[in-house]
Amino acid sequence: MIDAAIFVLFPSCLALAAFSDLLTMTIPNRVSAVLFVSFLLMASLVGFDLVQIGFHIAAAAAVFAVCFCLFTANVMGGGDAKLLTASAVWFGFNASLAAFLLYVSVFGGLLTLLVLLLRSQENLILAARIPVPRLLLTAKKVPYGIAIALGGLAAYPSSPLMQLAFAQLS
Repeated sequence: MIDAAIFVLFPSCLALAAFSDLLTMTIPNRVSAVLFVSFLLMASLVGFDLVQIGFHIAAAAAVFAVCFCLFTANVMGGGDAKLLTASAVWFGFNASLAAFLLYVSVFGGLLTLLVLLLRSQENLILAARIPVPRLLLTAKKVPYGIAIALGGLAAYPSSPLMQLAFAQLS
């Protein structure tokens, strides 16, 4: 039962955040809260000790510190900062966190280029009636929750909880 929750919870929350950001340019605070609290619950249930959990929280705090600086510089949205922080806690301080952040950066760059391309072709897209969310064309920001979700999904198999769940399946 715990393994099933580990396999489903994180990806489901990321998918919800990505779709919400795509359609409304907002990420519900509940998604980030559920991600953070569910990690604490899952980690406790699978037997992580307080030191391990503390390192995961420290990783999230480090990511939050950087995100907070980016938010105050008006480079990153608050929902993106909270989602990135809540996702980082699932990876902890190890190579999977570095992979997660690298994937988010790569997907974020590609997403930004795609959004800029779509916006440059707005008249053509509207004339051809191509189904693209209107906010994607008119908003001044990029729905970075999509990049965070894709990066999280790409890196999740290397996360400590997934590694443990995979080991228990074997």
